Amino acid sequence: MEKIAIFVDDVDHARHLLTPMLAKGAGDVSWTVVACAPRLTHRIGKWVSHSNREQWRAHWARAQRSELEPLFAGARGPREWLVARGPLDQLSTRLRGRLGADLRILDLRRPKLGVTLAPVSSEQAPASASRWAAPVAVSSSLAVVLALTD
Repeated sequence: MEKIAIFVDDVDHARHLLTPMLAKGAGDVSWTVVACAPRLTHRIGKWVSHSNREQWRAHWARAQRSELEPLFAGARGPREWLVARGPLDQLSTRLRGRLGADLRILDLRRPKLGVTLAPVSSEQAPASASRWAAPVAVSSSLAVVLALTD
């Protein structure tokens, strides 16, 4: 049985990437879905207790699961749902230790402009995000707007 762990932070992006994989109708696959909750800003984080933060993460993960569960309706094999707490590379190492070295790890997190996402495993190369990505995107979109107004 093939074992796959996927890291998800956005339902629409994950649905877009998972639909072709699940449509192939592969054999028995053991799926481990790891929900990576967004970080709270420092302004909110200083007013929210740890238990409330954990409660919010669990609520967010339940919402993600309820939207992703219909995708797996036709898939055979067991599914496990987890919420990521702490560094993702350490979590993937623990998953490999528990599920076996042949575990395939897929990063289905939505890429964000100007943000370097942490690698999900030690084998994944760190993303080399340019610090100029956001300013270039803003200035080029502004240039397009100015060109269209002329």
